[in-house]
Amino acid sequence: MIRCWVGVVSLQHVMLGVARGFAQVCHGKQAPLRRMAPGDWLVYYSPRDRMDGGSALQAFTAAGRIRPSTVYQVQCDGFSPYRRDVDFVDCRPAPIRPLLSQLSFTQGLPNWGYRFRLGHFEIDRRDFRLIAQAMGIVRLPASNDG
Repeated sequence: MIRCWVGVVSLQHVMLGVARGFAQVCHGKQAPLRRMAPGDWLVYYSPRDRMDGGSALQAFTAAGRIRPSTVYQVQCDGFSPYRRDVDFVDCRPAPIRPLLSQLSFTQGLPNWGYRFRLGHFEIDRRDFRLIAQAMGIVRLPASNDG
């Protein structure tokens, strides 16, 4: 069964991954990437535009499907993050605030941002469809595969 995930990453890093076709979450940790399977959907939430503080953004910024590949490690200026290949889809950023009362993982929660501190978490298909619709994504998971 196809599963849906949220990765919490600054917009600057999301755009790097989109341009190069990879996902990286939780500061390059391997375990979250291993939980995802080929065909799963990943949607990025960006609390800020840059990791070093930047401006508040609070929007879903990219989405794609996990490719049939393995998790791999790369070397980046003394940093060795793990990555996974993703086929990103065309979409537009979608601010989270208009969705807060509709998403099961934020609905009615005054501290809705707490869940995002996990850096990577699974969401249900209904929530993914709401986010995808707000992002203008046309190709959604079919009801029989997730």
